[in-house]
Amino acid sequence: MSDDGIPYEIYDWHADYSDWNVGSTFDATPVKVTEPDRGNAVWYKHPKAHCKVSTPIMTTTRSGTRITAMLVAAMVTLVAFAPIALACGRDTDCPIGKRTYRIAFPDGQSDARPTGAIIFVHGYRGNAKDVMRNKALVAVATDLGLALIAAEAAGVEWNLPGIPSVDATSGIDELAYFDALLADAIKRFGIDPTRVTVSGFSSGAMMVWYLACYRGTSFAGFVPMSGTFWKPIPLACPTGSVNLIHYHGTEDPIVPLEGRQIKDGHQGDVLKAFDLLARSGNFGPIKTEQHAELKCSRRFSSDHRFIELCLFPGYHHLVPKYLSRAWQEIVSQKTGP
Repeated sequence: MSDDGIPYEIYDWHADYSDWNVGSTFDATPVKVTEPDRGNAVWYKHPKAHCKVSTPIMTTTRSGTRITAMLVAAMVTLVAFAPIALACGRDTDCPIGKRTYRIAFPDGQSDARPTGAIIFVHGYRGNAKDVMRNKALVAVATDLGLALIAAEAAGVEWNLPGIPSVDATSGIDELAYFDALLADAIKRFGIDPTRVTVSGFSSGAMMVWYLACYRGTSFAGFVPMSGTFWKPIPLACPTGSVNLIHYHGTEDPIVPLEGRQIKDGHQGDVLKAFDLLARSGNFGPIKTEQHAELKCSRRFSSDHRFIELCLFPGYHHLVPKYLSRAWQEIVSQKTGP
């Protein structure tokens, strides 16, 4: 228990960590950490490791501030030296040079036959292991008959132009990493390269936007959620037209549609990012439609690709079901299930 009687709960929901894992318990007293430069996030970490995970269980009020109480479920296993794995998958890292990723196939499906895949890019301080523990994400891929591939950053943040300097990692080329990840998944697991989309949440979505801009021909489509380029956004996207659906909460305080300052970095503006894609891919006029809670604005290119901004009433939330809709719109309508 914390000193005010609440179970070891972590951040209030206005924090950039909704892709954390849930499922076990701390084996020692956690250390409280506050990050005022990232939405005043408050979380607890194991005293010997950088690990944090949570799930909301109730809402309460303390000193006039609304907080979300969290029942932390995270058993931390500390391994000083791990043996080299002969195979990799959902529970074991797949090495590509000094970097890694993880992959999960639908239950009962062999990796011997070609299948499509969703590559998911975690948010700030996330990792591939926690992505694989997100049951909702795994369920979306399983229901679609797809592999789920979890990419992993080399540091606490994806090493992109414009990120806060304190989070930058020297010598890390993220585009080269995703080139290697895709090539390895195709060679090692027989992934169908024509049926691969890339999605990500928050700072993971920022990585997805850079892939759409500079690796647009490598993937069938892109599904960023609640994040775009850091400022300054690129002047042009060399790969031209792409298929991209962006989902964003209209009241998001962590990554607002117009972006916000974080330390010495500044998030980009989502609408300006769409203008960039529209110019680079020669997209036509906007057509707006309502789909349940989603208000979506779509533009088509002359080569039948489309970009779409879908807004939902809400905050900084990862909504896994939107990945299923995006797959159906981007891939299934062209190639069949």
